[in-house]
Amino acid sequence: MADACCGPAPAKSNPDGETPPDHGPERWWQVRELQYAALAAVLLGAGWLIGTAGSGQVATLLELLAAVVAAVSFVPGAVRNLRHRRIGVGTLMTIAAIGAVALGQIPEAAMLGILFSIAEGLEHYAVTRTRRGLRALLSLVPPTASVLRGGTEITVAPDELALGDVMVLRPGERAATDGVILSGRTSLDLSAITGESVPVEAGPDDEVYAGAINGGGAIEVQVTAPAADSSLARIVHIVEEAQDRKGAGQRLADKVAKPLVPAIMILAALVAALGSLFGDPMVWIERALVVLVAASPCALAIAVPLTVVAAIGASSRHGALVKGGAALEELGRIRVIALDKTGTLTRNTPQVIAVITRNGLPERDALAAAAALEARSEHPLAQAILAAAGDNVTAADDVTAVPGHGLHGTVDGTPLRLGKPGWVDPGDLADDVARLQGEGATVVLVERETAVIAAIAVRDELRPEAPEAVHRLRGLGIDVAMLTGDNRRTAHALAAEAGITAVHAELLPEDKAALLPSLSGGRKIAMVGDGVNDAPALATADIGIAMGAMGTDVAIETADVALMGEDLRHLPQVLAHARRARTIMLQNIGLSLAIIGVLIPLAATGVLGLATVVFIHEFAEVLVIGNAIRAAKATALPGLTSAPTTTGPLHVSVAPSQHTSDDLCCAPAPTRGAAAPAPTTAAGPNLLNLTPFAAAVPTDAEADGCDCCAPPPNTATDGAIRSSPRQESKRTRG
Repeated sequence: MADACCGPAPAKSNPDGETPPDHGPERWWQVRELQYAALAAVLLGAGWLIGTAGSGQVATLLELLAAVVAAVSFVPGAVRNLRHRRIGVGTLMTIAAIGAVALGQIPEAAMLGILFSIAEGLEHYAVTRTRRGLRALLSLVPPTASVLRGGTEITVAPDELALGDVMVLRPGERAATDGVILSGRTSLDLSAITGESVPVEAGPDDEVYAGAINGGGAIEVQVTAPAADSSLARIVHIVEEAQDRKGAGQRLADKVAKPLVPAIMILAALVAALGSLFGDPMVWIERALVVLVAASPCALAIAVPLTVVAAIGASSRHGALVKGGAALEELGRIRVIALDKTGTLTRNTPQVIAVITRNGLPERDALAAAAALEARSEHPLAQAILAAAGDNVTAADDVTAVPGHGLHGTVDGTPLRLGKPGWVDPGDLADDVARLQGEGATVVLVERETAVIAAIAVRDELRPEAPEAVHRLRGLGIDVAMLTGDNRRTAHALAAEAGITAVHAELLPEDKAALLPSLSGGRKIAMVGDGVNDAPALATADIGIAMGAMGTDVAIETADVALMGEDLRHLPQVLAHARRARTIMLQNIGLSLAIIGVLIPLAATGVLGLATVVFIHEFAEVLVIGNAIRAAKATALPGLTSAPTTTGPLHVSVAPSQHTSDDLCCAPAPTRGAAAPAPTTAAGPNLLNLTPFAAAVPTDAEADGCDCCAPPPNTATDGAIRSSPRQESKRTRG
């Protein structure tokens, strides 16, 4: 029962030999503690019946046997903890049970053990059930996969898939791991992963994620990750780690519980000693035992952890990864949301809508010049220009990105520039630029040598669900602002469609970060972006939320919260869920402290006896457990869906999360000098090693005052989320 809060853990990762929490019993009657409690209850009941029949010695023997059976579930663990110099709730209950037997209150000792075992068993079952619900994602992996090897189609287990294998995915089949489509076109159902029920059209070079259902024609998919390292496995591992990371509420409960246990032992000893000086020693020793039980912080110790486990697991089944208790609590406090425009409010599929040239220059030549500079860029606007230019694009030389402005380079020795108006002078194209911007388009100018040769207008349409998402955010009492590097006319036109009145345009990435404190007005603020150009702002905000993070390693690993899908309605959904979970945490903490505060004086003055205190104490713990489990329920908004909650056989070998940190408020310390992105080996990306994740999110803990694992100051990197070379190569724009 959360004894870890009361002393350092033993060196062994699992000293008690207990089963990992996600591999526990599947049914409540299979829980070991509940089985002991049931047997003890039967023995106690039999003893009472025999006692009423007049056989006192047999009744006493059965009652003693009931006390021993009930104690088996917690006394051995308490003894082991004492060997490691750990004093926990089990220690208090052991002392109380032994003392009750010594005082002749054997039925009370048996009742104490039975009720405590029931509470222990229910807690164990609740944690196991919520974590197994998360692992249900892995049941989406099919038992077999069809693979082309040597020109022959064979069937293999998911664990036998190798990088470069070509999977054959027929209509209605699920993908066994991640891959890229080589041939064929189809629609993919990603509802179980991203929470979005609308199928996604896919063709050659598009990505397929593990668990996706092929809803169209047969396709051939080249494997890009072993099944154990797939996107599903990565999600499960990250969320399992997150469930163990503590927030302010959990650390508060630990700070109270850690000194409370030895303080309770001292208080009980004082009650017994001082009372014996002025009254009957046996009476005051009995009261001391009652105080020992009354003040035990059982409910307080599980008030927050169980809520965090349940809430984070529920969020993951609804397409949102929340990085631990700290992020969950901060998310519940958010009162201001800053939304990036490109890729967040917009569809992230911009298209070239107009090309205006000077001096009779053909449009294809203007597009070719722009595409030469954009050839190696992965920004959505760059992809629109490359798509319009066609396949025969010759990359420019010496291309350099100027953050927030554009690119410059050379083609056959001729200097070229491509960028936003203001950095590149539009000249006599100024009127055309103004007109296109007024229509909601983003305009870039192409300059050859020192003369502007063309203006290219690109428009990224607003997401259809954006107005509804903004309306729902306002319904939660959250103010919404839009931040973008785009021009004011385009920004205001799009914001008006979305229903946003607070618009800040023509911002550089560092400007977005600098603007957040004034936007927040002292309230908690979250920044939502697609991870392309929002790293400083995501790091500066109280909570950084990555949009459309499915398959994006950097976004998943660095953001406090990652929305796996592209539907913006996931945002108000996860915020409402986090707010509800935080309310449940506060309710549990308040109830736990109130019970302790009321029972201690009543127990010390003899108003309540041992049996009554035991019943009230353990009943309160059951209430806390039941209330915490409410956080596992999240209602999907219309048009969204949730992952399956029933478990099936797992067809891929994925080890459970291993947490080795003594202080669970922080993830395992990263290796000094390690790069942020997960290293890629011949066996695929190293997704099972979560050191990059741990290194990337120290602010999650720091935000709530946990500085035990904060990195040393680094003026070169402070305030910026670690990013991969691939991400840093992306040109910074709105």
